[in-house]
Amino acid sequence: MNQTTTTGYKFILIDENNIPFIQGTSTKIVELVTSIQAYGWSPEELHFQYPHLSMSQIYSALAYYWEHKQEIDEDVKRRFEYAEKQRLEAGISPLSQRLRNQDLIQ
Repeated sequence: MNQTTTTGYKFILIDENNIPFIQGTSTKIVELVTSIQAYGWSPEELHFQYPHLSMSQIYSALAYYWEHKQEIDEDVKRRFEYAEKQRLEAGISPLSQRLRNQDLIQ
């Protein structure tokens, strides 16, 4: 059974790994933040892209982010560095290599 901790933010819980997420969902605050950073999405666009979230949940998540910006930004950076390390270690996929050999991609 997963343990969670409540926060002072309606809809926001902290899981056993100290990751904030939206109550009743598996959506992490970091997911919304990276969507904003990558695509420039507004809260309304987040709602369109994540229709299972209410606007109240989204605004609560964003409020939590702004109050914990440094630690969440560090989490985003850590996740990016991990993904980049995995990408570099994996090397070029066989499909990518075939497409490059056919000059279909660079």
